[in-house]
Amino acid sequence: MTAIRSVILRDAALLQRFLTVGGLTLLSRVTGFLRDIVLAAILGAGPVADAFFVALRLPNHFRAIFAEGAFNTAFVPAYARVLEQSGGDPARVFAGRVFTLLFASQVVLLALALFFTSEVIELLAPGFRDDPGRFALAVELTRITFPYLLLVTLVTLYGGILNAIQRFAAAAAAPILLNLSMMAALALAAFFPTAGHAAAWGVLIAGVLEVLLLLGDAARNGVLPPFRRPVFDPDIRKFFRALGPAIVGSAGIQLALFADTIIASFLATGAISALYYADRLNQLPIGVIGIAVGTVLLPEMARRIAVNDHAGALNAQNRAIELTLLLSVPCVAAFLIVPELIMRALFMRGAFSASDATAAAMTLAAYATGLLPFVLIRSVTATFYARGDTATPVKASLAAVAVNIVFKVLLMGPLAQVGLAIATSIGAWINLLLVFVFAARAGLIAFDERLRLSLVRLGAAGAGLAAFMFAGHMLIASLKLRDELALAALAVGSAIVYGGAVLLLLGPSWLRGFMARGASVAIPPQQPS
Repeated sequence: MTAIRSVILRDAALLQRFLTVGGLTLLSRVTGFLRDIVLAAILGAGPVADAFFVALRLPNHFRAIFAEGAFNTAFVPAYARVLEQSGGDPARVFAGRVFTLLFASQVVLLALALFFTSEVIELLAPGFRDDPGRFALAVELTRITFPYLLLVTLVTLYGGILNAIQRFAAAAAAPILLNLSMMAALALAAFFPTAGHAAAWGVLIAGVLEVLLLLGDAARNGVLPPFRRPVFDPDIRKFFRALGPAIVGSAGIQLALFADTIIASFLATGAISALYYADRLNQLPIGVIGIAVGTVLLPEMARRIAVNDHAGALNAQNRAIELTLLLSVPCVAAFLIVPELIMRALFMRGAFSASDATAAAMTLAAYATGLLPFVLIRSVTATFYARGDTATPVKASLAAVAVNIVFKVLLMGPLAQVGLAIATSIGAWINLLLVFVFAARAGLIAFDERLRLSLVRLGAAGAGLAAFMFAGHMLIASLKLRDELALAALAVGSAIVYGGAVLLLLGPSWLRGFMARGASVAIPPQQPS
């Protein structure tokens, strides 16, 4: 009885951390939408905007490859392993050595970027060479924004340490500061040479604020890494062996994103905008559910594997997959059944026309066919990353990227930007299936009875929800309500229907297994009732 109760409380604590990260990520995405609105209103879409977006893209791509993309997957399991097996002092020494190496490498990269900024802009935006004014502005703004990479890399390190000790709030909240800082700077754009300068300084100030937030939380928890003379001991060497493949994998993903932009530039006007708006909505569940769950799951599995609690690690992974599906099914149904209503209600005003909404809606539906693998991939790859194996997921990722790009080229002609979105979804499914096959062959993943039954019953709940959405949309359309009111009414009805279907098919005890709090929690069965 005590052991079962311990498992329940552990799962409840895991859910609480999921909700913390997911809630703050949702707030980050909401403030990101507001930031985009302010950017559009103040910066516009002219040459200053072009220069700023190029200046922002450069540190962002480096960040995605080296910091958030690769570093976390290699560092968090390594730090958690040292912490669990050797204790706090060796973990602090390990983190200090990594911190010193990371800081030194970023200072060198920053110096090179500032010195060769003109050459970098020529490679990144060759079309600017024919527009001296826009080129010069892009160079100037890049020199303001690029130090953000150094700052956000430190944020990633501090965040990884905090995640490993089950402290998630500060790292999840940090991106909110970027959105708020940029909006505040843009509100003061009259005091800068251009609105682009205001936005660029907003990015740099955000980096400073993010560092202070994470540094303060790390110091409060006694895990702030000091500068340490680098010593390439076994732990450091193992970390770098994991980091190399992770960088290759992150670079592959960024290559696919570059391919989208390059190919879409050859399509009709509006294709890039349709991709942008559809991807903004598609990224909402990916960030709030998939990335949030993966962020919490990785250190949890790493800690349990470090103390040979493989059963506990597997249970955490199964519950993470279960929770991801529970929250993702409504998003998939909505994006497939009523994408046009969503686009009209959210964006169809001003210069965004009904035809724009239709194009973006078709693109969103295409993205939705790959939403499940996108939200699940972090939970499935965690079994490799938690063991320090970054090479195996990279093999799957690079294979998926290659297929993705091939299908983009094949589908761009007949389907325009919708073909690009479909190709992205195909790549996502291949990535997930390959990772699952690799994990199953190695005996690193297994669905327990509860998860297998949950898959079937959540699928049935999703089918019922899709049927209700289709019928409800037809009914609401006949009433000729405003799009915003129609979407709100359909969302409320869908929430009631899906919640009822989950209770009916899986039972209240299944939900209590997630929502348990405290010692008085009832003990649910090991499978849905």
